[in-house]
Amino acid sequence: MNLILKIYLMAVLAFCCACGHAKKAQSVEVKEPVADSSLADEAQTIFPNSSDKLIENILKAYPQYFDTILPRKKDLKLQIIYTAIDRNKNNKPSFTAHYFNVNADNYFYPASTVKMPVALLALQKIHELNIKGVDKNTSFITETGFKGETPVYNDPNSPDGRPTIANYIRKIFLVSDNDAYNRLYEFLGQEYINDHLHAMGYNSAAIVHRLEVSMNEEQHRNTNPIMFLDTANNILYSQPLQRSNFAYPDRHDSVANAYYKNGELINQPMNFSRKNKVSLQDLTNILKSVLFPEEVAPNQRFNLTEDDYSLVKKYMSQFPGETIFPQYDTTEFYDAYVKLLKYGSGKGSLPKQIRIFNKEGDAYGFLTDIAYIADFENKIEFMLSATIYCNSDGVMNDDHYDYDSVGYPYLKHLGEVFYNYELQRKRKHTPDLSTFKITYDK
Repeated sequence: MNLILKIYLMAVLAFCCACGHAKKAQSVEVKEPVADSSLADEAQTIFPNSSDKLIENILKAYPQYFDTILPRKKDLKLQIIYTAIDRNKNNKPSFTAHYFNVNADNYFYPASTVKMPVALLALQKIHELNIKGVDKNTSFITETGFKGETPVYNDPNSPDGRPTIANYIRKIFLVSDNDAYNRLYEFLGQEYINDHLHAMGYNSAAIVHRLEVSMNEEQHRNTNPIMFLDTANNILYSQPLQRSNFAYPDRHDSVANAYYKNGELINQPMNFSRKNKVSLQDLTNILKSVLFPEEVAPNQRFNLTEDDYSLVKKYMSQFPGETIFPQYDTTEFYDAYVKLLKYGSGKGSLPKQIRIFNKEGDAYGFLTDIAYIADFENKIEFMLSATIYCNSDGVMNDDHYDYDSVGYPYLKHLGEVFYNYELQRKRKHTPDLSTFKITYDK
């Protein structure tokens, strides 16, 4: 049955069965929504369009996927932003955002999604240095200067063994490499990252630590000395160890009922107030600023060249198996390895005419994906961002998270139903998506 007709019939049935006064059934056509103050008690922070029912109506049309999910939206910490994109006759895009349960104060651990703004800021800082010979392809050496730090002198995942900003960004988007992120974090430092993001209007950001390393707050404040070298190993630029004086926001973000620390069960919520934070809205806007820079305010754009944009778009959308070097083992790094929306944890080859430009993250029971999805064959495009918390036992650090039973299937189905909705949604003008068609390594 046509999805839009199906949702309409559901709304009509609900109207007919209701007793007393009932609201008129809402159309699911994408349009400017009407504010509904009844949602105010669900979120302290209400975004524009957060009160329209489009997302909820679409999800209710698929009870086989979402009837056990929707009633638990609070416990699962669900947040969804769906953005419809329409083009005019000149192919200029316009955006209509729809929100479900979005609340900037409802904390979720962003995990690897923080790698996206850090990668973009690393490219930006390169341009700000404005040093002859220093660019994203220059040899980038990391030294040590504080307890717990580790050096990098070569990169076995680059064709010539040289560590570079460009290759770190490549690994961040292709396989979500944690060490690659850490090296860019060390190049930038806490103050550069957060001050610049806040100045750009991404005020929710608090990116304050490396990933997958055991360090305390003081160690994360200190970032390694780095050098850029020319082909003869002459130093082009040297940056000493830096210590951040970044003022941590006053936060009270706690999650779960208990957690393990050094093998001991602590029977109280785990404090995330000194861990990374970025809102779903800011992550969505950051992705939009990369893919549609002319459609965001000038202050929200990163200082990137056309070549930078091309590099980021390529590796955001490329499958690991499409690389020449290194030859990723596709049984481990399968096509959907970092494509949670629409594909979940599905193995095997994916259709090449559909490309997902995204950054996902998973840790501490949280799964998050920020994506732009384009289908070149059917001429559709849309943005979808979502996060879910998969930890039914309420215990952190026990490695018993519900990724496989809840999180991955949910994000797969979520992407599928919005993709199907987009296939049926009427557009006045067919989009020209040629700027997103990319030639990959193979």
